[in-house]
Amino acid sequence: MKSFSIFKKPFALGAAVVIATASIAGGLASCSKSFLDVPPQGDQTPEDFFSGNPNSATSLVNAVYNKMLDWNLHTFSWIGISSITSDDADKGSDPGDTGTDKHELDGFTFTPTSLSFNEVWEAQYQGIARANQALKYLPNLTIEDGLKKRLIGEVKFLRAYFYFNMVRSFGGVPKVDRVPDPTNATEVEAGRVRATKEQIYQLIEEDLKAGIESLPDQYPASDVGRITKGAAKTMLAKVSMYQKKWSEAQRLTDEVMVSGQYGLVADYATIWRESGQNSRESIFEVQGRGSNPNKGLQGYVECQSVRGQWGWGFNTPTESLYKAYETGDPRREATIIVPGETLWDGEKVNADAPNPRYNKKAYLSRTKETFDGNSWESNKNLRILRYAEVLLINAEAANELGQAGKAVASLNQVRARARAGNKEILPDVTTTTQSDLRLKIWQERRVELAFEHDRFFDIVRQGRAAELMRANGKNFIAGKHELFPVPQKQIDLSGGKLTQNPGY
Repeated sequence: MKSFSIFKKPFALGAAVVIATASIAGGLASCSKSFLDVPPQGDQTPEDFFSGNPNSATSLVNAVYNKMLDWNLHTFSWIGISSITSDDADKGSDPGDTGTDKHELDGFTFTPTSLSFNEVWEAQYQGIARANQALKYLPNLTIEDGLKKRLIGEVKFLRAYFYFNMVRSFGGVPKVDRVPDPTNATEVEAGRVRATKEQIYQLIEEDLKAGIESLPDQYPASDVGRITKGAAKTMLAKVSMYQKKWSEAQRLTDEVMVSGQYGLVADYATIWRESGQNSRESIFEVQGRGSNPNKGLQGYVECQSVRGQWGWGFNTPTESLYKAYETGDPRREATIIVPGETLWDGEKVNADAPNPRYNKKAYLSRTKETFDGNSWESNKNLRILRYAEVLLINAEAANELGQAGKAVASLNQVRARARAGNKEILPDVTTTTQSDLRLKIWQERRVELAFEHDRFFDIVRQGRAAELMRANGKNFIAGKHELFPVPQKQIDLSGGKLTQNPGY
């Protein structure tokens, strides 16, 4: 195969924005071997290349999706800062296996030089760079107008998702909403300085609203996993919740609820099995492919699987989470593995496993699911948005707007599914005070969405992080740890123009 550079010469914006043409080209090649399998083109411009390839538009967008599978985006470091930092999870593994800095994340002794923050920063901006490349070329391609609008909507959703992870983690970050022109000092400078949190949220909202306008309600089976209008509405509702825009969060979740596109599956435990992938409850999932050639979520299963039996044993459920479930709540068994138990596929967990609990939502069956011997890149999808969260956002928004009856109705749908007909274990919540109902909704979010990478960000936005983390033995400092430190490497690469978060 002979290939050539399809992008212009890279320029120095520093790793603060990670505009690396090599990684973009690599992403394109990974989505289709034939994409770069073309004859030498001499001085062909990027516009000529994309317009001359009938599959180029979809390949350009697939490269953005493919970034979601990378080790640095959703696996070890992201698990570290979104889960191990929370009161739901401990570092796990063996005491001597620190995972480089996961012990620091667990104990809140981390610093701006801790590896995980820089890896997450780079990964999100690599995704943003791919999205910006796609948005640069898609408008000028000669393709059907409806397809063009849809592809642009998909890319804008993905860019919004990357930025949402960044703003929740670090606050205001560099706003890079285009492929920067190296001759334009303003665009170059934007990659070296922080925009405000409000400016980043505005960009996220604009991208998601564009997606709502152009995305379809559903796709044929051949396009399963692509982003829908419902996904864009749900993500915008979640973004609105984080900003306490309750009327908007309620309106959007109301629209998703009455659309008829989604619903709760009967058995909560099946959601994270292969049979539960892309179910009627699924709104957006990262698609893993565990067949030859493997293109799965790199290391996601292996780094969390039972230590000494199937994996490394990181990100283990805390005793606090274990005790958070009401007596008899089947979601605890569906979420937490304990040593010695026999799993749903007949496999028995080692009784002498070194940790008291493991994350069952990351479990991969070697006998009852597609498995070709490669647990590093398996067939397991990552659930990002699902219908139960729509109901919980709707409940929280309704309660904040003083609509207790509506809030209770949405909340009780989630509880009814969980109890599977047994009202004795999870009775309906009845109308109560706004403050008490708020706590009940937050509690339901915890047990329903455990290990789905939201708990730390949830308790920060709720204003309860310091109280809950200290109760769980974590050295959380109010006014500091609500945000993670801007990586020192990024500050250095910006020439000191990136400012640090308070307390670091």
